[in-house]
Amino acid sequence: MARLLHNRGSQMQHFIISTSDRLHLIIRRVAVFAVCVMFLTVVVQIIARYVFSSPPVWTEDVARYAMVWTGLLGATLSFKTRSDAVLMDSVFPKRPHYLGLLAEAIQSAAVLIFVLPVVYFCFIGLRGGFAKGYLARQSGLTADTLGIPMVWISVAVPLSMIIILIHLFARWAGDDVLDETGTELD
Repeated sequence: MARLLHNRGSQMQHFIISTSDRLHLIIRRVAVFAVCVMFLTVVVQIIARYVFSSPPVWTEDVARYAMVWTGLLGATLSFKTRSDAVLMDSVFPKRPHYLGLLAEAIQSAAVLIFVLPVVYFCFIGLRGGFAKGYLARQSGLTADTLGIPMVWISVAVPLSMIIILIHLFARWAGDDVLDETGTELD
């Protein structure tokens, strides 16, 4: 019985960590694409402004929204690879020392304190109900120059927060950001 529970736990750990790794690879490609879109629209805007004296009105908004997606997806990449600002690494020793465990618990609590309310209020409003959540409010708005619903831009917020939660679960499951060959994921 104990062996069966250990195998299931091991399978769950592997599933969580591999899901986090696959998400990381997908999100890295999407973030690179968003950076390219941002760069190309800025180049188009610069050329149109200084060569033709008539920049298209849509380029500024496309660049801005690509920057939003890049920044939020970049935060997930940074969190996964532990490239984010971690102040306690220089103060506390590494695990299995109890101060290392305490530092990781404090880091996890800080992430949860920030991420969980963001995810909650993306879907649920202040007074309850899905109709008053951030995404529901954004779905009624339209980007002026592009004519697309703002929810397509705003969905980056809960998506990135949920991905950070998945990466946090992977950390809890034992993800050390190094693959079997000892090289970093990025």
